[in-house]
Amino acid sequence: MTQIPRPYFILIVMIQAAVLAGSGIIGSKPASAQNQMIFFQIATGGVDGTYYPLGTTIANAISRPPGSPPCKEGEECGVKDLVAAAQSSSGSVDNVNAVESGRINSAFAQADIVYAAYSGTGPFDGQKPMTKLRGLAHLYPEVLHVLARKAAKITGVKDLVGKRVSIDEPGSGLLVMVRDIFSAYGIGENQMIASYLKPGPALDMLARDEMDALFQISGMPSQLVATTAENRDVDLLTLNGPPIGKLLDTHRFLTRYTIPAGTYQGVGEVETLSVGSQWIVSETLPEQLVYDICRALWNKNTRKVLDDGHPQGRNVKLESALNGIAIPLHSGAERCYRDLSVLQ
Repeated sequence: MTQIPRPYFILIVMIQAAVLAGSGIIGSKPASAQNQMIFFQIATGGVDGTYYPLGTTIANAISRPPGSPPCKEGEECGVKDLVAAAQSSSGSVDNVNAVESGRINSAFAQADIVYAAYSGTGPFDGQKPMTKLRGLAHLYPEVLHVLARKAAKITGVKDLVGKRVSIDEPGSGLLVMVRDIFSAYGIGENQMIASYLKPGPALDMLARDEMDALFQISGMPSQLVATTAENRDVDLLTLNGPPIGKLLDTHRFLTRYTIPAGTYQGVGEVETLSVGSQWIVSETLPEQLVYDICRALWNKNTRKVLDDGHPQGRNVKLESALNGIAIPLHSGAERCYRDLSVLQ
């Protein structure tokens, strides 16, 4: 893989600033400048989650800006003239809206949110289906963590009633999931002192005893949860029993997940839920561009970068690239997977 030289990182920042200043939106359609540079964005999530650092790793891996040294003979090293950049966002709901509207090239999003947006169901019921969404790859399973201070004496979901609880910010897929969980248990966020914060600020408040519990979804293990468990007396809530069984019956993209004992200091085995994370693109992107990005994602050099980068990168694998994708693949991705013998 060719690392993006420092001048190109500066160029990325300049382009992002110009887009934001000129339009007030989070992205723009890919465009070729006079030097044929192609700027490609990946909307991710909060900077202290998993999406953003993994998106940065992938963006670096698929980039090969104009003027980069040629690839070594017989090797692949990014997409010619492509400068990719990860952008932070509120999360899955905002991301599918941004891709559908053309404000962003591509995005990471939870599988349940992607399908609901495409089909106009769930949180998008009554809205026009987002039929421009196309699949590029399944990335990894995201695991739900419900972290609580032991001193708050919260042993189950219903004990959150009357407590100070952060359930993530509007526009996130996690907030949609949390509300579904509350509904399964017959409670509502109006029965607690709810905050709508990303996990980082929420954990800071928990450390100051200003928050009793919070919801976080990420790859395994969660560095934020690990750090908190090392420094605070906390529990992870178990999610099981009839309410969760009922939820799984009606939410096809949620699956049971067991966090092994010892994953986090002082925390035993925990039953919880997981959902797949996906990389989606707009139907309007050129077939060849998406094909080239797909091939760059799965080449040997990118494999090394994923294995050596964010811990969740090790779970981004070609053999699971199509897991749980229930919307159409982009034509470029479909051709890519046929050439890679993933599709017959």
